[in-house]
Amino acid sequence: MPALNLVEAVNRALARAMEDDPRVVVLGEDVGVNGGVFRATVGLLERFGPERVVDTPLSEALIAGMAIGMAAEGLRPVVEIQFAGFAYATLDQILNHAGRLRHRTQGRLSCPMVMRMPCGACIRAPEHHSESPEAIFAHVPGIRVVAPSSPARAYGLLLAAIADPDPVVFLEPARLYRLWREEVADDGAPLALDRAFVLREGSDLTLVSWGAMVYETLSAADALAREGVRAEVIDVATLKPLDEETILASVAKTGRCVVVTEAPRTCSFASEVAAVLAGRGLTSLLAPVERVTGWDTVTPLARLEARYMPDVPRILAAARRALAYR
Repeated sequence: MPALNLVEAVNRALARAMEDDPRVVVLGEDVGVNGGVFRATVGLLERFGPERVVDTPLSEALIAGMAIGMAAEGLRPVVEIQFAGFAYATLDQILNHAGRLRHRTQGRLSCPMVMRMPCGACIRAPEHHSESPEAIFAHVPGIRVVAPSSPARAYGLLLAAIADPDPVVFLEPARLYRLWREEVADDGAPLALDRAFVLREGSDLTLVSWGAMVYETLSAADALAREGVRAEVIDVATLKPLDEETILASVAKTGRCVVVTEAPRTCSFASEVAAVLAGRGLTSLLAPVERVTGWDTVTPLARLEARYMPDVPRILAAARRALAYR
């Protein structure tokens, strides 16, 4: 079984989906000849040819619109947007067309497309390259939003997203692309969408995160364990629709919850998790839900990125507040 990093797992999943289903096509800026800005599509042009790996013009709105048309006509397009900050140009197509196509046609048509994009900060990128827009897309009816946090989950969730009959926004944490490797079976087996993953069992505190911040969240759980605190760690993975039951079941055990995201605080997806707990899990809570987030600013350039990002000390401070609340 090969040991893959996250970007290699994405590449393997794309190749497997294209091999298994001739309807799967890949398109985007520089995905063919150059293999993508992060090399997630390297080798696909040589293997599957220019009719299935399409280099597009530099127009995100055009790319999304092409994919919607392809999906409506029976293909399964996988779009790459080079950076999440460029995806705002696709919102008209995604909100007004991809998310509404099934409803608009009363089920006669669907839109089985995937829009992949690297997201998140701490890769020393310029402006518009470090966004975390998951809450924006999660707000759009008819759209699934997925954010993997490991190579194995990226592989399985991407295969599931490509097979899904409705549009999926697939947010790949660029900071994790080459951070570590794990064994990934290239067996074509998808992971279930719409289900959170319990990465660590615990009874004292629930830590909830997704995407890149799962890395810091697990590190915080390690630090808490050295203090005798057993933290349960949940990787949301599919943000929309949210697996509320797994989170509620965990908080029913622990009574305390910290939600971690690098997106700005106001109207972040962490707020949605907190609202679910307030609405459906209030009697389980022994302390207010803590949110550890980015700041309500534009993601800064490289010199200040570390000050923007939630880190282990901030997660630990929130955990200790929750644990101390009486």
